[in-house]
Amino acid sequence: NNINRQKRSGCLRPIQPPDGPFQLIGMDFCGPFKCKSRENQYVLVLTDHFTRHVTALALPDCTAQTTASTLFNVYFYKFGIPSVILSDQGPHFQNMLMQNISKLIGYNHIYSTPYHPQTNGIVKRFNATFVPQLAKLQDSEGNNWDEYLQAVVFAYNSGIHKTTKYSPYELLFGRSAKLPIDPRPTQFSFQKPNDYFIQLQKTLNIYHKNAKQHITHQQELNKQRYGKNRPDPHYQEGDVVLIRVFVRGHKLSEKYLSTPQIIVKCHHHTYIVRDQETNVETRVHVGDLRPILLDY
Repeated sequence: NNINRQKRSGCLRPIQPPDGPFQLIGMDFCGPFKCKSRENQYVLVLTDHFTRHVTALALPDCTAQTTASTLFNVYFYKFGIPSVILSDQGPHFQNMLMQNISKLIGYNHIYSTPYHPQTNGIVKRFNATFVPQLAKLQDSEGNNWDEYLQAVVFAYNSGIHKTTKYSPYELLFGRSAKLPIDPRPTQFSFQKPNDYFIQLQKTLNIYHKNAKQHITHQQELNKQRYGKNRPDPHYQEGDVVLIRVFVRGHKLSEKYLSTPQIIVKCHHHTYIVRDQETNVETRVHVGDLRPILLDY
């Protein structure tokens, strides 16, 4: 348990940006929050990886049934079926009901590596943003937060995103959101629907092309910054390692499990390891592995 000041192993491996809206969706729960008569305690957050458009829904619980029903009846009916949904491995996401829905309507549900939130970082960053905003707006009892949820989400969606250089609203609708502080128009011009559609297509094509370039550029900058002076070991099948203890009893507890694990599948930066005593297989990020050097 010596102090280790070295950065945790493993460089960033950015997710390839999609080509358009609602192809790749990040999904996460935030909560529980204090509840009132409406009994909403959780927020289901869904973020489009291309536009960064956020949908946040206040819910009474985070069960698999509530998750599936909300996803299907609220999100899919509004935005259509995405190609891929990314979430953590919580029981509300990884269950037979969600698996059957993904097979039934035809999207691929993938999961982040346990204890590695960077995989679903876009959603996690929004969660870190909107919770302090709700805290500023709620009453002194802290139990009417859900009354302000949609206002906070709209403010986020109509603001310029640091990565894309556009607001999520612009990338989705091809125009800026009209706000109460905007001046009222003094005259109106009416275009033929077909003319407007052609102009909208051109505008969105320009926005989307520029946004994807900005996303790729920012991902490369983040990768370089994160990977500076950071070890990036590679393991082979058959290597013997230890895995990090994620829930420690106290500060003097061991940082790694004492039981050796064998690498059985390699997909850097994620590995499948098998416990030598129980034969249980676990998916682990490279940053949570420690090699065992064997003397022959």
